[in-house]
Amino acid sequence: MVPLVSRTGRLLQRYNEEDHRLVVGCIPYRYKNGKGFTPNDEDVDDLEVLVISSKKNQAMMFPKGGWELDESVEEAASRESLEEAGVLGHVECELGRWIFKSKTREIYHQCFMFPLLVTQQLDLWPEKTSRKREWMAVAKARDVCQQWWMKEALDILVDRLKSAASLTRENQDQLM
Repeated sequence: MVPLVSRTGRLLQRYNEEDHRLVVGCIPYRYKNGKGFTPNDEDVDDLEVLVISSKKNQAMMFPKGGWELDESVEEAASRESLEEAGVLGHVECELGRWIFKSKTREIYHQCFMFPLLVTQQLDLWPEKTSRKREWMAVAKARDVCQQWWMKEALDILVDRLKSAASLTRENQDQLM
């Protein structure tokens, strides 16, 4: 059963040694064909990513939020994707870590970003009434996403997926 309420408060919030608030985010993704890149793919036309609107305005971004003391970084990534975007899936290997300044306070955050291969999209989720979600092509997502570090994370994800597809093609060629 999926909880219909998001976690709130900062009592369990993690901070690093520089007193940066630790946050975790995901880039939810899927393939339109349901299979991934085919051996002849040279671009990412079949790849879609899910972006969500901010609660405060209509700025688009990837799901992210605080990493709490009672969960692993992967659990936090999965929870944020569920709460903010209403998707479940497989959290994959970390894309990287970014430090950025809060837009509303004089504090810094350190964010851990992960790809999330989506396996289920829910009709009801905790923040459904306060956010919009939209599947879009990588190029459009890169245009609408305002945070530089989220764009970098998206570029890393695309490069990783292309590399994996390329390795698969090479392995298939060797078998023939």
